[in-house]
Amino acid sequence: MDISEKRFESDIESFLISDKGGYEQFSYLNPDGHRIHKYVYDKERAVYPEVLINFISRTQPKEWARYTKYYGADAADKLYRRLENSINENGLIYVLKHGIEDMGIKIRVCYFKPESELNEGQNELYKMNVLGCTRQFAYSPDNHNTIDMVLSLNGIPIVALELKNQFMGQDVECAIEQYKTDRNPKEFCFRFNHRFLVYFAVDLYEAYMTTQLKGGDTYFMPFNQGSNGAGNSGGKGNPANTEGYVTAYLWEEVLQRDSLIDLIHRFICHVREKEEATKNGATRVVIKEKVIFPRYHQYDVVKKLIANVRENGVGRSYLIEHSAGSGKSNSIAWLAYRMASLHNKDNDAVFDTVIVVTNRIVLDGQLQDTINSFEHTPGLVEAIDGKKRSRGLVDAINDKKRIIICTIQKFLFAYKDFDSLSGRKFAIIIDEAHQGQSGESAKTLRKSLLDLDRAIKEYAEEEGVAESEVDLSSDIVCSILAQGQHSNQSFFAFTATPTNKTIELFGTYDEKIKTRRPFHIYSMRQAIEEGFILDVLANYTTIKEAFKLVKISQDNPELIEGQAIKTLIRYYKEHGYTIADKTEMIMSNFLENGRFKIGGKGKAMVVADSRTNAVRYYFAIKEYMKKHPVESAGCGVMVAFSDAVVVDGTEYTEAGLNKDENGIPINSDRKFRKAFHSEKYNILVVANKYQTGFDEPLLHSMYVDKNLKSVNAVQTLSRLNRTCKGKTDTFVLDFENTDENIKESFQRFYEGTLLEGRTDFNKVYDLRTKIQPYMLYNFDDVERYYDFMSKHREDKQSATDLGRLSSIIKPVMERYAEIPTEEDRFNCRLTIRNFVKSYAYITQLVRLHDEELFKEYVFLSNLLPLLPADSYPQPDILDKIKLEYTLLKESFSGAILLDKKDTTLTPSSEKSKPKLPKKDTLQNIIDKVNERFDGPFTEGDKVIIESIYQMFMRDADVKKFRHYAKDTTPEMFVRSLFPDKFKEIATQCWLSNSDAFTKLFNDPEFYQKVMETMAKELYKQLRKGE
Repeated sequence: MDISEKRFESDIESFLISDKGGYEQFSYLNPDGHRIHKYVYDKERAVYPEVLINFISRTQPKEWARYTKYYGADAADKLYRRLENSINENGLIYVLKHGIEDMGIKIRVCYFKPESELNEGQNELYKMNVLGCTRQFAYSPDNHNTIDMVLSLNGIPIVALELKNQFMGQDVECAIEQYKTDRNPKEFCFRFNHRFLVYFAVDLYEAYMTTQLKGGDTYFMPFNQGSNGAGNSGGKGNPANTEGYVTAYLWEEVLQRDSLIDLIHRFICHVREKEEATKNGATRVVIKEKVIFPRYHQYDVVKKLIANVRENGVGRSYLIEHSAGSGKSNSIAWLAYRMASLHNKDNDAVFDTVIVVTNRIVLDGQLQDTINSFEHTPGLVEAIDGKKRSRGLVDAINDKKRIIICTIQKFLFAYKDFDSLSGRKFAIIIDEAHQGQSGESAKTLRKSLLDLDRAIKEYAEEEGVAESEVDLSSDIVCSILAQGQHSNQSFFAFTATPTNKTIELFGTYDEKIKTRRPFHIYSMRQAIEEGFILDVLANYTTIKEAFKLVKISQDNPELIEGQAIKTLIRYYKEHGYTIADKTEMIMSNFLENGRFKIGGKGKAMVVADSRTNAVRYYFAIKEYMKKHPVESAGCGVMVAFSDAVVVDGTEYTEAGLNKDENGIPINSDRKFRKAFHSEKYNILVVANKYQTGFDEPLLHSMYVDKNLKSVNAVQTLSRLNRTCKGKTDTFVLDFENTDENIKESFQRFYEGTLLEGRTDFNKVYDLRTKIQPYMLYNFDDVERYYDFMSKHREDKQSATDLGRLSSIIKPVMERYAEIPTEEDRFNCRLTIRNFVKSYAYITQLVRLHDEELFKEYVFLSNLLPLLPADSYPQPDILDKIKLEYTLLKESFSGAILLDKKDTTLTPSSEKSKPKLPKKDTLQNIIDKVNERFDGPFTEGDKVIIESIYQMFMRDADVKKFRHYAKDTTPEMFVRSLFPDKFKEIATQCWLSNSDAFTKLFNDPEFYQKVMETMAKELYKQLRKGE
C-alpha cells in the first residue's frame, strides 16, 4: 500500500477534480513523471492570466470587446493593472464580490449562485466559474519553494493547503511550523487580503487554518468537527471516518466547488476594527484589519439550518447550544444574512423579515458591520437602539425591513401599532435564549408577529367550525388565537446555558433517544480543548468560612428563623473584621500573583454579595493599597453597582466613586469599560453587575464572596475565560461556594444538555382545582371582573372606573382576609402564583381552547399582586450579639474536574415548596448558625476587637469619647484621639488573656488593622449616641 504524502495529495486531488468536487486539474504528471502545468502561472503577478481573461471574455463578451477595443494590445496588461489597483485599494474579498471598474466598463472576476433557480442567466454565468486545483504550486519568483496544493478561482489563487502524513512521521504541527518559518509573509502572493484568503494545515486526523501569515506570530485555529462529529457534544478533534479520510470533510464539503464560492459570497469578510493602543504613556486609535473565515462549527450550523428550513419551511424552532468562545455574534450575523435571502425549493422567499432579539447593545454594531461587509446595501439592517425607542420598531416592521435588531422589551410597547401581518413570515433569532423566554415579553413577541389569517384557519380547524364563525371582536378569541407556536414564525435560539424551559420551547425531539435536544451543539468542553476559552475551574481554591456568634443580652426574643439567620450571617459578612480579613487575603494573593499575569496586565474581579459589601470592599481595598504603597504601586480599584446605596449613614453611587484620569465621574457603561481596560485600574468590585456580558480578556483572577448557582455561577465565573495574547491560565478564590457546588453548576453545560419528558399541559387544571377549597372566588366574580375590564379599557376609562373596579375586587379580598390561618393564606397565594406561571408558560407551547380558563388566568394574574403577604419586621438584634471567633481556612485547591458526558434534565416543575416562616428564640437560632459555620477555633482565632469593644464601653472615658466622635472628623478620631486609649485597653485585655492577644503585640501590621477597625466601628456607634 502506498502510504506516502504524495498519495495523500493525489487522493484529495482526485475528489476535487471529479464531478462532485467541481475543479479543473491545473497540473498533472506525464508518463515520465514530470509535472506538466496546463496553464502558466505568473509568479510576479500571482495570477493565472490566461484563465482570468478566458473567464471574462466568455462570461462578459460585450464588456471584454469594449475593453480590448479601448486598450488594444495592452488590454491584458491594463486588466491586471486595474485589478491590482482595485485589490490594493479595497482588498481581494471586495473585488471578488463586486468586481472592478475601468473607464466606465464594469467587469466581474467571479459570479455567485443566485438564491432563486428562476434566474437562469445568472445560474449559467455561475457555472462558468473556473476553479483550479494545482499540486506542488511554485509560488515565488525568488526561490523554488512549493505549496502542496493551491485552489484558485478564475485564475486567482485563494486557498493554500500544506498536507502532512503521520505515516511519514509528520503531522499538522509540522505544516503549521512550515507556514511560520518557510513561508515569507512579505512574498507578494502572501500579502494580506491580496491573493490567498485562507491557509490550511492538514494531516490525516486534524485541520487548522489561518487567514494571515505573520511569520512566527501566525495564529492557527482548529478547523475540526469535534470528537463526536459536527453539531454533537464532545471534545476537540474529529471522529473516525469508515468511508475514507478523517479530514475528508475539508475537501469533500468545505472546499467543494459550490461550498467554496458560497463561503466567499456569504461568509468570508474583511473587517476593520478601531482599537486604542497605549505606547510611552500616549493613547491613540489604531485600525486593525482582519479577514474572518468561519470556524467549522459556524459553517456547519448555518449550513444545516438552511437545509432544514429549506426542506421544512416556516414554523419550527431550533436551539443552538454554543459555548462561550464559539463566536456566537458572527454565527448570528451569518445566519441573519442567509435567512434574509433564503429561497425554498419552489424558488419563493422563505422569510419576509429576520428579527434579531438581543440584550447586548454591543451586538447591534457587530452585526451591522459584519452583514455590511457581505453586501453594501443601505438599509438592509435596522437596529432599534435606545434613541429610536418602540416607534422605531413599529416603522421597521411596517416598512418591511429585511433585518431588524432590537430588544424583546420593545415589543411590549410597539405591537399595537403594527400594520396587518397577513401573509408575512418571520425568522426570529434570539441571543441568550435562556433569559426571559417564558414571560410576558416573549409571549407578546409571538403574539405581535402573528399572521392572523393563518391563525384563524388553524383555530377554526381545531374548534371544528367555519372560519367565518371565528369571532374576532372577542378579546378572548383573539388572545387564544395568539397562544401556542405559530406557522409564520421560526425561532433560532442561541445560548451557552440552556434551561429545561429553553429546551422545551426551542429544542428538537430526537426519536432515537426519546428526548428533546439542541439542534446543534458546540460544547464548553470542545471550546476549552480547542483553546478558544480558558478552563476557569483548572485553578480553583475554596475557603471555608467559620465563625461563632454569642448573645450578649439577657433578652431572648422569639423571631422569624429565616429572617434572623440572614441577619446574623449578614452581621458577620459586613463586620469590619471580616471584610478586613478577606481583603488582606485577596490583596496579598493578587499583588503577589494575579497582577503579574498576562505580561503584568492581569486584572481581578471581586464579586460581592450585596451593594453594601461592594462599597465596603472598595474602601477596604483602597485602604490596603494606602498602607502598602510599594506593593500596590500601579494598582487602581473600581466598583460597580446599580442605583444609590447607603453605607454607615453615607449615600454612595457608582459614578460618584469611580473617576477618570481627569477626576470626572464615570457615568456611562462605555466609559466604565474603557476605564477598567486602561492601565489605571486593575481591580473591579461588583455587586449584581458585569457578571454577564462583560468581556475583558485581561481579567485573570476572581475573588468570590457570593453564593453562585447554576447559570449564574457559569455566567459569573466565565468572565475569566476570554483569551488574549500571553494569557495562559486563570485563578479563582471562593469564600462562599464549595468545589462540589461549582462542579454541579458547570456540569450541566459542559457538554450537551437534553430534556427527557414533557410538561403536563393539564397541570393548569390541577392547579385550578387546588385553588377552589379556599373559597376565595366563584366564576361569577371572574365574569364580573373580566366583563368590566373588557368594557373599560385604558382608552375608554372614566374618572370612576378605578374605584368601581376596586369595589368588584373588595369581596374577594375580604374572603382572603377571612382565611383562618397564616399557613392557609400562604398556601393559597402560592397555588395562585403557580397557576398563573404555568398558564403563561404552557400557552407558549400549545393553544388551550378554554375561554373560562383564560378568563380565570386574567382574573388571577391581576388579583395576585393585591393579596397581601403576611409581613414580619426585620429583627433588631445587632445590639444583642457579638462576633467571638472567626476563621478562614482553605478547604480545596486544585482543578475541579468535570465528567465528559451529556446532562439530561426533566421538564420544569414547581421548585421545592416554599415553607411557611418558622419562629424560634434568638439563642436557638444563634446555635443553629454556629453549628452551620463551626470550625476548629483556637484562642488565636478569637475576634479580639469585640473584647476590646466591650471593655471600652464599660470604661469611664466612654462619655468623653462620645463627645469626641460627635465633634470631630473620622480621620482625627482614628488617627489622633483613639490610639492611646486603644493601647491602654488592649494591654488590659492581654493581661487577662495573653494567648488571645499575643498576635496583637507581636505583629505591628495586625495591631494597626485592629486598632483602625475598632476606631471606625466605635466612631459610628458613638455618633449614634449608643
